[in-house]
Amino acid sequence: MTLQANRSAGVPHWRREEKISGPLLAPVRSWLLDDGSLTQHLMNTGKAFSLERWRQCWETPKPDERKLLNMAHRELAMVRQIVMRLDGEAVVYARSVFPVSTLDGPLLRLRRLKNKSLGSFLFSRPDMRRSPFQIALLAGDDPYLPDQLHQQGDAWARRSCFQVAGKPLLVSEVFLEGFPRWKSATPLHRSRRGQVSVTIGSNKSNDEIQSAS
Repeated sequence: MTLQANRSAGVPHWRREEKISGPLLAPVRSWLLDDGSLTQHLMNTGKAFSLERWRQCWETPKPDERKLLNMAHRELAMVRQIVMRLDGEAVVYARSVFPVSTLDGPLLRLRRLKNKSLGSFLFSRPDMRRSPFQIALLAGDDPYLPDQLHQQGDAWARRSCFQVAGKPLLVSEVFLEGFPRWKSATPLHRSRRGQVSVTIGSNKSNDEIQSAS
């Protein structure tokens, strides 16, 4: 299936990897589908890494997010939006959705991340599980991106569900023009291959989610 960047009215058309043509993914596969810690990769570039929390509040998630997380219709979530920077330049925009039922026990601390990295916490947990990626190609002025991050070129995005202590959360990442893309002759990073689970958020296919939203 081909993929075109269209303005999505704030709800990207997420697709599973296997639903996108191989030639389209080939130039970006090595970094877009890398399931290692994105935060750690950016910190390893040698540039000054910083994380800025733009917004964090309780709200009703987007319908497709709620369905992916198996949330009750009226259940609220803490939605966190952050920007990752290298040498002051914005390189990644991320949106995380934490159902209210997730934020207790060992995950209560996630309410107080502020400008700390969520990825550093997730990848430190031996019980972390991650779903396969869903992918979207966004227009540079897509409403899903904050106005301050609009750009001339298209932007690749991905999202996946995580489980920690059996509790789900959703992380979506948009790779901006300044992101340091890399090429690799080796297979994708799979240090957590055994912890990638197709059962997380798999109650509905993405196409079913899109048609229901």
